[in-house]
Amino acid sequence: MLLAIDIGNTNIVIGGIRDGEILFEARIATDHLKTSDQYAVDIRNILKLFEVDLHKVQDSIISSVVPPVFNSVCTAIIKLTQRQPIVVGPGIKTGLDIRMDNPAQVGSDLIVDAVAAFHDYPTPLIVIDMGTATTMSLVGRGNVYLGGPIIPGLRVSLDALSSSAAQLFGISLEKPQRVIGKNTIECMRSGIMYGHAAMIDGMIDRMQEELGEPIASVIATGGTSQFVVPLCRHKIIYDKDLLLKGLAILYENELQHAARLERK
Repeated sequence: MLLAIDIGNTNIVIGGIRDGEILFEARIATDHLKTSDQYAVDIRNILKLFEVDLHKVQDSIISSVVPPVFNSVCTAIIKLTQRQPIVVGPGIKTGLDIRMDNPAQVGSDLIVDAVAAFHDYPTPLIVIDMGTATTMSLVGRGNVYLGGPIIPGLRVSLDALSSSAAQLFGISLEKPQRVIGKNTIECMRSGIMYGHAAMIDGMIDRMQEELGEPIASVIATGGTSQFVVPLCRHKIIYDKDLLLKGLAILYENELQHAARLERK
């Protein structure tokens, strides 16, 4: 079994994959203060929760946008499996032509999402990942990664509004009954939910206009996308497993590359 881990600013996604099939997926909170031993306990407990024998973990792959936490999690994996995990970063075989000013600065989560998306969906495509930030990545024909915007995420926007306005407070992320709210909670929920959906719709239009050709696919993933996608006017495919699929593909790419090197 492959243990696939993505370290985000808010959550760490942990998945078990065998022969391309996702056996389980779990999330734990990202904590900068936890030691490698504590993360090792967390990961071992996740495996126990899903009745997975640690000895069945044959390899692992990690992507991370939180360097201090990455070090702790990577060390935890080594302690548990006695194997060095594959790390998503410069040098890994993605199949993407990354046309950015500095390709090394592109977040590993964006690359993983893009790899999974162009593997399963026609290009040109836009990948939307709604987490701490809402990112929108454009992949053109020929698997060319062209970039995209980074926007404050849904919960970040809500927390900022609640903490900065004395008479406003936290709300749940439910579908608003209407756009024109009739009380404070309705007004906030409409602004946050429909506002984010309208922003996504508008950004898709602008990205397509700048690209100069129709977008064939729009795929959304991430913790809050399930709440926003139904409110958008564009056709958007919700793929909650996109990140784990991408990590599995990258792992297979590395195995194939290593096999080719051995044959030479």
